[in-house]
Amino acid sequence: NTVDKQYACVECDYRTASKTKLSTHTRKHTGEKPYKCNQCKYSAAQKCTLDRHMATHTGEKSFMCDECGYRTTNRFNLSMHVRKHTGEKPYKCDQCDYSAARKVHLDGHVTSKHTGEKPYMCGECGYRTANRASLTVHMRTHTGVKPYKCDQCEYSTGRKSNLNRHMANHKGEKPFMCGECGYRTANRYDLSRHMRTHTGEKPYKCDQCEYSAAHKVSLDHHITKHTGEMCDECGYRTADRSHLSVHTRRHTSDQSDYSSAVKSNLDLHIANHTGEKPHTCGKHTGENLTNVTSATILLHPHLAHHTSEKPFMC
Repeated sequence: NTVDKQYACVECDYRTASKTKLSTHTRKHTGEKPYKCNQCKYSAAQKCTLDRHMATHTGEKSFMCDECGYRTTNRFNLSMHVRKHTGEKPYKCDQCDYSAARKVHLDGHVTSKHTGEKPYMCGECGYRTANRASLTVHMRTHTGVKPYKCDQCEYSTGRKSNLNRHMANHKGEKPFMCGECGYRTANRYDLSRHMRTHTGEKPYKCDQCEYSAAHKVSLDHHITKHTGEMCDECGYRTADRSHLSVHTRRHTSDQSDYSSAVKSNLDLHIANHTGEKPHTCGKHTGENLTNVTSATILLHPHLAHHTSEKPFMC
């Protein structure tokens, strides 16, 4: 009843009977996040969302599932979890048969499968996604925030799914099995990835050519062929991150223009600056202690003078 819902959003069709709810809703359009975490850089548009986040710092998990013992920091997460047992998927797509247990999953489905829109963009690197939750997770790669902590070791991660997979390593459980070959794993995500070896599915598509991949890491590596990896020192570009790593070693000597792709060569070169000669010939004593060198590789030929050893034969 529009009479009961007198407050209308000027950006979309949303209506409500509460001015407070309208104010909260408009933050989806403005991006305003007034509720700040005092322990990290996280901020939220709603106080209840901040409250759920704060529980990740305290580690308190007071809500438990009666079916499997799953514990969580808030009632909302427990409600979403219980749907795994009941199979309830109340959010229906009006364009296909897809249904979801969470509205955010339905929203992501509609934008990615039907509209193709990716309205959420990272201001740091330009990454775009169809839903806000994915952007939130992505931003942790820039901020370094890892709110999900293992209670058995020092491991922490930015994704809850990563923590779930990690916890399975402690338990040793592998409940997920491939019906094709018997492969077993500790989590559903790994099984899904594994199944692509049988189905040939390659869901990760390059938006610049026809390349597709079964795993996102493979697509990320491929993308560098288009974008390139660049050295900040000299502008050198390569499609392979490992090649860039080798290249950057050329810039590691700060005492001259000398560069080397091999660390041992750089160590030897720096010893020429410092005068250090830690490798000593044991055949010389007292005043004759003159045969010292800065590298083991140079000491070996010298020792051959004493042993008459000639290991290299034509």
